[in-house]
Amino acid sequence: MKALQKLSKWLSDYTSIVVIAIAVVTFIVPEMMGWVNHQLFTDPVSNKFTSQSIIIGIIMFSMGLTLTTQDFKILAQRPFDICVGALAQYLIMPFLAFALTKVLHLPAGIALGLILVGCCPGGVSSNIMSYLCGGDVAFSVGMTTVSTILSPIMTPLMVSLLASGTNISIKALPMLVSIVETVILPVALGFLLNYLLGKKKMFSELQKIMPGVAVLGLACVVGGVVSSQGAKFFQSGAVIFVAVFLHNGLGYLLGYGAGKLVGMNTAKKRTIAIEVGMQNAGLATNLATTTAQFSATPESAIICAVSCTWHSISGTLLAGMFAAYDKHKQKNA
Repeated sequence: MKALQKLSKWLSDYTSIVVIAIAVVTFIVPEMMGWVNHQLFTDPVSNKFTSQSIIIGIIMFSMGLTLTTQDFKILAQRPFDICVGALAQYLIMPFLAFALTKVLHLPAGIALGLILVGCCPGGVSSNIMSYLCGGDVAFSVGMTTVSTILSPIMTPLMVSLLASGTNISIKALPMLVSIVETVILPVALGFLLNYLLGKKKMFSELQKIMPGVAVLGLACVVGGVVSSQGAKFFQSGAVIFVAVFLHNGLGYLLGYGAGKLVGMNTAKKRTIAIEVGMQNAGLATNLATTTAQFSATPESAIICAVSCTWHSISGTLLAGMFAAYDKHKQKNA
């Protein structure tokens, strides 16, 4: 158990290295992660349920295992912070994505993919990033929790609203069902188990392994994405990478600016920057590849896939920069 906990900590500390390694190896040997995209069944609302859907469910389950009633009490005690965070999450990234599709004149399918990424909740590894950079972890968990809980309504609603500019018709119900299946139910189950068993020593020991499980899950999602879409990454030219880089980078910047605008301290500003900039692009990729209505625009999955890979890398790099700045500041104090 101790060995697994050490491995989990190592995976958490070197998330970007693990993700990059899996992405690079899979790009060279796509068959290695092909199992991630294996279709298991199709639900009544015409969503494909794949191995990737199960992996995302496991990642969200691991997040649910970290939630306690105390976390929800903290949310109740900090309504202003959480409201600012939720507004920033569902205003900055969706409308920023929409603006970039116009400025960069993205083709309809790719534009739809970027909008989908922008309308998803915060990234599943953002809590780890906030911890690594000295952010406000309780605030991070709160933002991720609230944006995830809101996602069955906000993600389909915002995509339907903004996708009208891409001349592609989007129905909200299939996305809502997919998000409930792969996000809300696993989080709720994890929270319930933590509530019932959280005081048991063995359960507490198992909880310490879950960050590593989440990192491996994220790496598998990225690997599956690269396996199915990697060969197409460069077919649409550099514009995809420019769009993803600008969307992610400006998200960090505007998120930090939102925190500064309302007078948040440094820890909170770092947290809101990471939470806003790091989207759950794995969920976006899953929606783009498994929801039937996206089958008409397979290229939308490509930009989701690039985002999924880049957000995981950039979040770790940003957290590292914040941590390095603190060390430099302490050394010169």
